[in-house]
Amino acid sequence: MKIHFIGIGGIGISGLAQYMHFKGHEVSGSDISNTLITKKLRDLGIKVTIPHCASAITNQDLVIHSAIIGPDNPEVIEAKAKGIEVLARREALLQILDGSKVYSVAGAHGKSTTTAILTSIMSGSAIIGAESKAFGSNVRYNPKTDVMLFEADESDGSFINSNPHCAIVINAEPEHMEYYDYNYERFYDSYKTFIKSATCRVLNAEDKFLSTLKDEIDATWLYPSKDISNIEFILINDEPHTRFTLKDLGSFDVWGFGKHIALDAALAILAANDSMDIEEIRENLLTFKGIKKRFDIVGSEKGRVIIDDYGHHPTEIKATFESVKEYAHLKGFDKITAIWQPHKYSRTVDNLEEFIKCFEGVQELIILPVWSAGEASRDIDFKEKFKRYNLTMADNITRANNTITVIKDKETLKTLDKGLIIGFGAGDITYQIRGTA
Repeated sequence: MKIHFIGIGGIGISGLAQYMHFKGHEVSGSDISNTLITKKLRDLGIKVTIPHCASAITNQDLVIHSAIIGPDNPEVIEAKAKGIEVLARREALLQILDGSKVYSVAGAHGKSTTTAILTSIMSGSAIIGAESKAFGSNVRYNPKTDVMLFEADESDGSFINSNPHCAIVINAEPEHMEYYDYNYERFYDSYKTFIKSATCRVLNAEDKFLSTLKDEIDATWLYPSKDISNIEFILINDEPHTRFTLKDLGSFDVWGFGKHIALDAALAILAANDSMDIEEIRENLLTFKGIKKRFDIVGSEKGRVIIDDYGHHPTEIKATFESVKEYAHLKGFDKITAIWQPHKYSRTVDNLEEFIKCFEGVQELIILPVWSAGEASRDIDFKEKFKRYNLTMADNITRANNTITVIKDKETLKTLDKGLIIGFGAGDITYQIRGTA
């Protein structure tokens, strides 16, 4: 087929586009601007046009668009005028994943890491919402098996259409509630539908909502406080690893620090154990090297370490920050500086009290302007709300030679060149802290 993807620069749509390209379809796409993702797509031989334009629609058989693309998009209008089928991503999943044995990972946070861990253990094709450092991409294609390791997305309800053989749910915390019209019953019912559609179910029963399903759904339940034990944080070749014991299955080592890493790995292990020998799982787990933008060590030399982290929900940030404190202790650092770029006004306002708490223990907090992701601006008094911290409000940061410069009104406020420095956010902070902005 000839398939055109509108919004191809997004991590989710780009994953589907690459997968269909590898399967032999003729793939094209468009987006509003050039990015590293669009460059990689072009390097694969996929035609990408910038910006959205009706002329990008020629004789395609199918047009697929991301959730944020509206009916007034010129390419959507042109495709419909030409009688070409137009599907939103969530609708297209039914066709794309049909016939695959899908291990589908869902949750408000932790799903990219869990999917990437599962990808290190199992040998199927994979579509992840982040780049696995083990194979340098968010997509892996294996034509020799029908197994698909898939990061499912609840933000537009598309996880329901992911055709799960195995549903793996890390948590069901309310997130993206604007899609569900702030209707919590509708939100939780979506999770129920997703879970019940699978024959294999691996769920974190310590999640408040998931624990209520014990008598309703037959599943492989996991209680971290009971089934995960002997957690310790170690350095292997100076790289962070978490060692833990799972049930009666023995000890496992996984890249990364934190109880949440042990949980993510445990869910992946139990899902893989549905079809694999535990010793093979234990060995394959060692090939996991983390994902780009999650506890991603992007600079390291004597006296300082710079870390980029995609965390943009308070639960994510809190869990990662606990890991950061452990890592700083093992590395002998006595100062931690956190740089936070809030992501979306709606998320920040809805979770403001939890955001205020999640940086406890930081020696210095730097807050950048909210990355709006297209939302209208809202007033948030960060200076007042976060006054308990050693706080700096800044416009942006730059990086050169493993030194971070903090800028306000185009003037240098300070430089950061000691201790552990970590950036949090899902906007362009990742490029700022890497020095590629």
